[in-house]
Amino acid sequence: MDRAARRKSWIVGITGASGSIYGVRLTESLLKLGYDVHLIITNAGWRVLKEELDWHAGNREAVLEEKFGGFKGKVRYHSIADIGASIASGSYLVEGMVIMPCSMGTLSSVAHGSSDNLMARAADVMLKEGRTLVLVPRETPLHAIHLENMLKLSNLGVKIIPAMPAFYFKPQSLDDIVNFLVGKVLDNLRIEHQLFKRWGD
Repeated sequence: MDRAARRKSWIVGITGASGSIYGVRLTESLLKLGYDVHLIITNAGWRVLKEELDWHAGNREAVLEEKFGGFKGKVRYHSIADIGASIASGSYLVEGMVIMPCSMGTLSSVAHGSSDNLMARAADVMLKEGRTLVLVPRETPLHAIHLENMLKLSNLGVKIIPAMPAFYFKPQSLDDIVNFLVGKVLDNLRIEHQLFKRWGD
């Protein structure tokens, strides 16, 4: 299939940082817009999904079908251990990758070129192929190693979008705050959306 006919797809990674709803909402938003999503969830990420969103992950494929089935786009789940997955190769075409939320451990792995699991390998592929890579760190406070790793990645062209909500648009719910952050990520992917009210609107 040539590139013009290929349906565009993005990689979404969800790690064990708090804020799993961000990655879930991003995945939903991309699927609703007709993009396919290659989804990677770390083992700690699955635990946080259970703790924060009450996902019962005994049968992961069934849970993902329940949560993400029926959208215009399709989701394809990849095990974190599957280093032979399609998205582990630069020859496999995707638009880019977002890790949301991104733990400091995963951020460090990406910053230092560690490719010992599929999350880190897929991010490394984005870097070597010059494709879009966005990390959404969710940690506080930040110490010097965290900041140095973020600076290193920023200097390599990685977009660092911390999970920092805004309040100028007068959010009325947690959903509004989640949508704002997901919208900021979509802005940086150059994807149009209507998730929040912009300044001046």
